[in-house]
Amino acid sequence: MIDIDVKNLKKSFEVGHDVLSDLSFEINAGEHVGILGANGCGKTTLFKLLTGEYAPDEGSISIHKGRRIGLISQIPVYPEGWTTEDVLREAHRRLRDMAARIAQLEELMASGGGPDLLDEYDRLSDDFRRLGGWDMDRERSRVAAGLDIPEDMRAREFAKLSGGEKTRVNLARLILEDTDILLLDEPTNHLDLRATEWLEDYITHFRGTVLAISHDRYFLDTVAQRCIEIADGRAEFYSGNYSFYAVERQRRFDEQLRKYEKDQAKLEQLQKAAAKLHLWAFMGNDKLHKRAFSIEKRMEKLEKTEKPKEAKKLRAAFRTSEFRADEVL
Repeated sequence: MIDIDVKNLKKSFEVGHDVLSDLSFEINAGEHVGILGANGCGKTTLFKLLTGEYAPDEGSISIHKGRRIGLISQIPVYPEGWTTEDVLREAHRRLRDMAARIAQLEELMASGGGPDLLDEYDRLSDDFRRLGGWDMDRERSRVAAGLDIPEDMRAREFAKLSGGEKTRVNLARLILEDTDILLLDEPTNHLDLRATEWLEDYITHFRGTVLAISHDRYFLDTVAQRCIEIADGRAEFYSGNYSFYAVERQRRFDEQLRKYEKDQAKLEQLQKAAAKLHLWAFMGNDKLHKRAFSIEKRMEKLEKTEKPKEAKKLRAAFRTSEFRADEVL
């Protein structure tokens, strides 16, 4: 089953410069995919297109019906005075609304409600249990502990947290939400080693679909089952994690370079032959011009391999227990 289907996507922010051009790919349900590419290639733009924050200029995006997408693209604005705990609890708004309705139904049934109320009560109770409603508090504490959000931070006003602390809290909120598709844009920023490893373990066991942009090759090696590289607005596909991508990308580069050099050598040979014929024709044999023109037409029809571009590698940042910024391309 396909969760995300992108066809011939085009997006530009200025005339004559396409950030994404004819981008097409499919993501199957439950796949964990690393999104790679140089800075400015359109990775974050793609995420904003997937969530509907941006509209495509051309092409289409299809998300499987009923799938809930979660993305942290910027720090949301919460009501004044909200604590970190309020932000984390907001992730369970749907469950808390269900709990309130269940309590209301119990009161109505105690007053002698009809079978319709009982049917709704049974359905909501089953959904509440299935979605982990009885474990909300425990799950909130588990995720907060994993992402290094201690009790004192949970009690603090969210607006007064540092940028890194806000990022961790919003990542926790995203994980706690009832989300089918996770879009993670540099998720290991502001995480120490322990929190990063916790996140890696969480994603590895997450049954939903994950698309992750990251400059942390260790992270991508752990969580990505395959990689999509965005280059010149289009997608290249690699059926493995970052280490597989690095080796396979180099193999493809070397193969294309050999073909390019072979084509260039052939063109150079034909150019020299045509030039000699033109020279001899000017020296008194006009018929040789015809042969030279024939060679030049042949050159125009030759398949020309594009010169490959060397991919910039992710630098392998040495992981420590301290908070760190991710390495860049």
